[in-house]
Amino acid sequence: MSRVGKNPITVPNGVDVKVAGREVTVKGQLGELSRNLHDGINVEIEDSQILVTRSNETRDQRAKHGLTRSLVNNMVVGVSEGFTKRLIMYGTGYRAAQKGNGLELLAGFSHPVEVEPIGKNSLSVDGNTTIIVTGPDKQEVGQQAATIRAVRKPSRFQSKAGRVPLFGITYQGEQLRLRVGKTVAGVGG
Repeated sequence: MSRVGKNPITVPNGVDVKVAGREVTVKGQLGELSRNLHDGINVEIEDSQILVTRSNETRDQRAKHGLTRSLVNNMVVGVSEGFTKRLIMYGTGYRAAQKGNGLELLAGFSHPVEVEPIGKNSLSVDGNTTIIVTGPDKQEVGQQAATIRAVRKPSRFQSKAGRVPLFGITYQGEQLRLRVGKTVAGVGG
């Protein structure tokens, strides 16, 4: 039995879960999310808990059992609490500004870069250099944060204070693995 898949999911107050055939719909204060289930995976609602079961013991079913339980749990957490990712901009002149629903980033280019929210995400700026991405869908929040980080990835060759990049956009708390130059590594002349 899957260690992740066998754990029941507790449904908090204010969250409504419906199973219609192969589709699970979760509705809460932050919105509504739905997902189609994999073949052979069943979702049952008992009291205020959701149980995820599988039909057989094949390798494919065992793998999808824990995955489905995690996806349904993320839906429940997303509509009740939501997900948040914070990004920090480093560099001289690097800053972000709110522009309508989206953001305008000044990240070392000759032009500002505009970023629009994906799906039900909301984008906000704390100060000039901290970007906050929030939303009910964990996958969309992660994709939005990755898209913003890709505008200007952090420098892995230059840093100040050991782990802080000289320029770029990083996740809050991200540990950068710095790459040493050729002369430090003993390759140079």
